Amino acid sequence: MTGSEWFTAAHGGLNRYFTDLYEALARDDGMTISARAFGDAPVGADSWGPTGGSTLARTRTAFLDRNTLTRDTVIDRHFCLYGPAAIRNPLVVHFHGPWAAESRMAGEHPRAVRAKFLIERLRYARADRFVVLSDHFKRLLVADYGIRADKVQVIPPGVDLDRFTLSDRTEDSGTVLCVRRLEKRMGIDVLIRAWQDVTSRHPDARLIIVGTGTAEAELRQLAATLFGRQQQSSIHFTGTVSDEELTDLYTRADLTVVPSLALEGFGLIALESLAAGRPPVVSDCGGLPDSVRDLDSSLIVPPGDPEALAARLVAALDGVRPDAKQCRAHAETFSWAVAARRHRDLYTELLSR
Repeated sequence: MTGSEWFTAAHGGLNRYFTDLYEALARDDGMTISARAFGDAPVGADSWGPTGGSTLARTRTAFLDRNTLTRDTVIDRHFCLYGPAAIRNPLVVHFHGPWAAESRMAGEHPRAVRAKFLIERLRYARADRFVVLSDHFKRLLVADYGIRADKVQVIPPGVDLDRFTLSDRTEDSGTVLCVRRLEKRMGIDVLIRAWQDVTSRHPDARLIIVGTGTAEAELRQLAATLFGRQQQSSIHFTGTVSDEELTDLYTRADLTVVPSLALEGFGLIALESLAAGRPPVVSDCGGLPDSVRDLDSSLIVPPGDPEALAARLVAALDGVRPDAKQCRAHAETFSWAVAARRHRDLYTELLSR
């Protein structure tokens, strides 16, 4: 397995998934796993070194690393830049999102976007199989990258149930939690605008926004403009928090919200919320609805619609939401053991050809 960074070195959905999947595969006695990414590695895994340095130097380091490759090794690549070329080895590519399209939405220069798209196509060309977390990203791979549908396999993620326990708290706190990278496509601006209507019905409600990103200054300014002196009591930006702090924030919240606008492969944060017993209100964006549809479809709202988002948050704060036990039970249907077994079956199939 080759990734970008280990989750302990850089928080984010891709790095969380890569780290958790490695640990799930390492528990499977049916295979031997080696894994590399940048940053401090978990027990049994390896690192290419610290997360700093130029992208070119990091890419070269990862590309030249062929130490553990034998003929019966499957390469499972989780980010297109990092990892050795698959010359004689079967290659699995985990498609976590369109790198070029994400860069375009972040405002990068068109030439940089084109270069990233060409790198993606080059690194995908040799792949024997693609793994995605949702049918949405399968359709995107087929439509935008010209990948044959029969080469794309949907394997939903798991969630680490041991990290979260249900709270014994019986009274509502009026707190809504949003854990996201602060980028334009995440819809945090829509959430802040919706929060005006929420506080008109629940004046004491509090929105906690966890994360950092290129849109952070703009979002803080928007909150200050809309809420003035009331912002500190109504909206709180925490920046990056530790796993322990995040677990505590889930415990203190009544619910969470994931208001993404585009390019959402699944939304692992929604599964974490459910594992903690907190229902997530999610936008109808990409694979996000897959996390809650079988629990309560009313938790799904139109993307980019502050009025619809506000109405569902108000209803949830009024008590119209699944309870903690229902959320936890639904989270338990997303098993890392099942995901690991399906990956093992895929690797075995490729090696037997």
